[in-house]
Amino acid sequence: MASSSFVRITVLIWADILTAYALFVMMQYLTNVWKLNFTHAAAIVNVFSGVATIMPVGMAFLVDAFMGDYWMLLLSSLAYSFGLSFLAMSTPHVLPDAARNCDAQKPDCIGDAQKVLFYTALVLIAIGISGHITSLESFLEQQKENQTSAQENFEKPKLMPHQVAGSLFVVLLAIVGCIALPYIKPWSVRFGIPAICTVVATFLFTTGSCSYKPSGPRPEGSPLTTVCRVFVASASKTFCHLPPNDIQEPYTRSLRCLDKAAIEVQTQNQEQIEQSRWKLCTREDVEDTKMVIRMIPMWMTFIMCGVVISIGNTYFLDQANDMNRKLGKLMVPLPIFKFFYDLVKEKFHKQYVKVTEKLMIQGRYVPPIGIFVAMLFSILCCITAASVETRRLDMIRRYLLLHKPNDSNEKIKIPMSMFWLLPQFLLLGAVEGMSTFSIDQFFTNQAPALMRRYLKLFRHGVIGVGTVGSVLSVYVVGKFSERGGRTNWFQDTLNKSRLDNYYWTLTVLSSINLFLYILVALQYTYRDPPDEDADLNIKE
Repeated sequence: MASSSFVRITVLIWADILTAYALFVMMQYLTNVWKLNFTHAAAIVNVFSGVATIMPVGMAFLVDAFMGDYWMLLLSSLAYSFGLSFLAMSTPHVLPDAARNCDAQKPDCIGDAQKVLFYTALVLIAIGISGHITSLESFLEQQKENQTSAQENFEKPKLMPHQVAGSLFVVLLAIVGCIALPYIKPWSVRFGIPAICTVVATFLFTTGSCSYKPSGPRPEGSPLTTVCRVFVASASKTFCHLPPNDIQEPYTRSLRCLDKAAIEVQTQNQEQIEQSRWKLCTREDVEDTKMVIRMIPMWMTFIMCGVVISIGNTYFLDQANDMNRKLGKLMVPLPIFKFFYDLVKEKFHKQYVKVTEKLMIQGRYVPPIGIFVAMLFSILCCITAASVETRRLDMIRRYLLLHKPNDSNEKIKIPMSMFWLLPQFLLLGAVEGMSTFSIDQFFTNQAPALMRRYLKLFRHGVIGVGTVGSVLSVYVVGKFSERGGRTNWFQDTLNKSRLDNYYWTLTVLSSINLFLYILVALQYTYRDPPDEDADLNIKE
């Protein structure tokens, strides 16, 4: 029963991996089929990706306050299934008669019905991705813990065969998504295969509903509510005075205005105080809220990492789409970059941990140094990208290809290997891997214990804000570049644009952001990593 439950949950992970590879080339679909301006296509992709990673913070509130992980996982999987199905149906080959359009791969064959299906699909897929980010890992861990506790009554827990098979299948899916999917020409089939897999995965997940172990107590409320209560309680006592010398260890003297949330007003009787949780908070609630506020300046410096990460599956891919993709006689698919990107993302931070252990760096300083390394790599990535784009534009001018790649349906490839872009993809993978690990560890060490559930979600949210912010950065940089009657750096095609200048701009902004981060990091007071035994007590 335990192994079948494990498989029913992990099939959702398998479907997510295959879907990630299918959505990785969304930029290529919008520019090749919809014939959108590359900045317009990048804006759609980045807003979609950013919103999908921002929403989990709000969804975690719903899980804690109302729904629980199971219902969040079920509803988000259904939204995922419908979204991917709508995405496949929005392609020109599907329902051409019902939409009264042709079925060719060109914008004239994309009518209003397909556009409605497409944008509806993006909304539903974003909900599905957000729900899975919020609850899939935690729900799977809860089932594993229940299985482990049951086994401990009889024998020592050991690695099960279905877990080994599941890990091997994850690797197999990555290879299939990287190699097989890109060779499928019709976009309806390319999007349809992940849609079918997600529908089947959702069905298998629902068939095990009766076998899943209870995931813990009923939702009782969100720690975010506690933060809001402290603000409301302190604001309601704005004109109250703090008692003199009321600070005791380990309470802090900063942000004293929030200490008013813990003051008992003399005009209220004890019954009124106990009934109104929004007018009186505990000292611990106030201190937890102060911890959250003190982290905000650090959070703000993480946003620039999201801006840099957002150019990976948008502008980098659009550059590769016009370059020579052959390796000998073999046509290499674009998702090969995602394979190497994910490989570096997963492995690089592990090497960083080994280095810090050899250097005997204190645990409290490992995350901030890791964030510094991630920001340094983001600068190197932008410098590399700018240099490669300068070379690419030189090749275009040398071979007189400025207008030719977009004059026909079959684009003329630039005689420059797309593997020139591999170093910047590897650097970008290191940026995301290091920032993901280090920001997670920073939140784990510095955030209040009761908010541990939100730690990874905060990291997703910060990167998501940067991803959405990249759309604004492109607009602002474009407007700034055309001052004084000069040509806007972002034209209707990639080859006419000056993307290298934009990369240099990101280099400067990332350098300024690194300097600000150093100033903030030096002023921040770091706590030691939490004790594992204390964490177990919190969970219990």
